[in-house]
This record gives sequence, structure tokens and C-alpha cells, in this order.
Amino acid sequence: MILGIWLTAAFGVWYGIWFILVSLGLLASYLLLGTVNSAAKFVQVTDFDGAEKRLGMTLSPKLLYVTNRAIYYIMKGSIAMNRKENNEAEDLFQKALALKLPTDNEKAMVLLQLANINAMKNKWNASKIYLNDAKKLKVTEGQIKEQIQQFDKAFSNRGQAKAATTMGRKGFRSMGGGGKRRRPKMK
Repeated sequence: MILGIWLTAAFGVWYGIWFILVSLGLLASYLLLGTVNSAAKFVQVTDFDGAEKRLGMTLSPKLLYVTNRAIYYIMKGSIAMNRKENNEAEDLFQKALALKLPTDNEKAMVLLQLANINAMKNKWNASKIYLNDAKKLKVTEGQIKEQIQQFDKAFSNRGQAKAATTMGRKGFRSMGGGGKRRRPKMK
């Protein structure tokens, strides 16, 4: 930008305009796209500190293009989850969910994270709602489909374990378990 201004002042508009236009294009892309793509590379190799530093270089998340803003909040939420800061992670995932996510895969991923956070807080009803919302989406990625199925199994197993612990000893005897069994006679 500075070079373009100097060339324009020294030699005329046609010499410096190209530097000015390129620098304005780079500035606009930085403001609209941020550092989300380069931070994603750090997240892929599980360098969450590097990803957080890179996301910190974004001038303002509010200026980002809506899809990049949603992904920005998803990455920040994932970093917070990794650091066991569940309340902050929940807020960030809620912000991402409120924005326009590019596909149902991303939306399902965010819903699963919210279901997981609520399950850790023993808020089972909220967790079940998020899980049901994730199941309604048209998920195309196999790994996310598998995670939904595993979470659903864990949820149903939790219900069976809860029923078994509330049944008590008397309930188990009526089902045929427990009590002493007679030994058969030895010949």
C-alpha cells in the first residue's frame, strides 16, 4: 500500500494503482476470511495452542463472512472443550449454531458437542434434545454418523443402567436372578 502511494505520488497513477488495488484486496480478504483456514491446519494436527494464537490474529470475528464466523466459533469451542472449559465451549457452540453453518455435517457436529457438554453436566433432557436434532439432519460424513449412533447407544445404555440400579434386590429376584440355588445330588 505504501509503495503504491509512493509510486502514485512520484510517477503517476498508473504506476502505483496496481499495488494499491492488490493491497486493498488482501486487506478485504483478511477482514472477511480471517485466519480461520490457517488455524484449521493447526487443529488438524492437534496443536490447539498454535490454533488459538492463529485465531487470535483475526481482527474481529464480527467482520468475518458468516460461514467463516461460524467455523471460527466452532474451532474456539473445540479448543475450550480440550481445555475442559465447558461453559465457555457451550457459549461458543451456541454462537456457531445460531449462524448459518455450511452443511448439515457441521450442524450435527455442533449439536453432538452440545449434547456431550450437557451430558457431562447431567442435563440429560437437554442432551437428548440436541441428540434428536442431530439425528434429524441429513449427515453424509460417516464418522459423524457413527458418533451419533455411539452417543445414542450410550444414552440408551445409561437409561438401562439407571433402571437396573433403581430396581433393587427384590426386582432382580423376581426376574429369576439372585438367591441361592440348590446343588444337584452327587452320584
